[in-house]
Amino acid sequence: MRLVFILDPLDQLKPYKDTSLAIMREAARRGHALYVSMQHDLFLRHDQPRILVQGIQLHADGSHTLSAKEEHAPNAFDAIIMRKDPPFDNEYLYSTYLLEQAVKAGAKVYNNPSSIRDWNEKLAVLNFPQFVPTFMVTSDQALIRQFLAEQEDIVVKPLDGMGGSGVFRLRTGDPNLGAILETVTRYGAQTIMAQRYLPAITEGDKRIIVIDGEPLPYALARIPQQGETRGNLAAGGKGVAQPLSERDLEIASTVGKVLKAKGLFLVGLDVIGEHLTEINVTSPTGMVEIAAQTDCQPAAVFMDRLEQHS
Repeated sequence: MRLVFILDPLDQLKPYKDTSLAIMREAARRGHALYVSMQHDLFLRHDQPRILVQGIQLHADGSHTLSAKEEHAPNAFDAIIMRKDPPFDNEYLYSTYLLEQAVKAGAKVYNNPSSIRDWNEKLAVLNFPQFVPTFMVTSDQALIRQFLAEQEDIVVKPLDGMGGSGVFRLRTGDPNLGAILETVTRYGAQTIMAQRYLPAITEGDKRIIVIDGEPLPYALARIPQQGETRGNLAAGGKGVAQPLSERDLEIASTVGKVLKAKGLFLVGLDVIGEHLTEINVTSPTGMVEIAAQTDCQPAAVFMDRLEQHS
């Protein structure tokens, strides 16, 4: 197979823990040809989608070798794997439009670009209200204050971030309430999500990886540092692999059926305690940590399922 990975700049990826590189190493081990592109390597020549790619060879020491850029039609490859990190800004939006044209021209893109666009990682939980903690979505600071008065302990977060960036815990009587709300809503110009705080976060914000509709048997519980609200690994959380609970499996199996129907091939569900909090469809991580701590090899599972689609 000829596989293209759309990534962030390679010098920003951390070989010791990066999920994209783990998948690429497994694909190379199987003899597949690997290519990389950046977000702006997608373009149109009139109505014809095009992509600039570089062949890549991965070395055992974590380094890599790139070939010269070449222009191709996206359907010249067996799969295009979109792994660009958020924020989901206008440039990300435009990329989904270009990839959608590539799909119309016969390319296979994972995840489906129209579903990436439609499934905002915070708002997608609306599709499964039975699993979600009480929440509010608004830019109105007065409404958030009212929500806080009702719930007494909440978390507020932007709709386009990742890695725990811009996430705040708010409690009644917080002397910084006004400043935090002004910051996260940009004085009422930015819509955010407010969720009831879940004390189970101390036991970990569980990342459940779903591949082609099926959850892996282990979640990665990201346990916050002492005194920290966020469990994200990027915010200093500690990742501990653990078997899925019955509730985890119920959530992941129910959500997975819908994800598969929408062409969302690789997804990371975030579960705190008994509740689904986010559905990550852009570039979910956690594969390397699960592989290191269990007998499960997520990158191999990913490639097994991708090869079945070829």
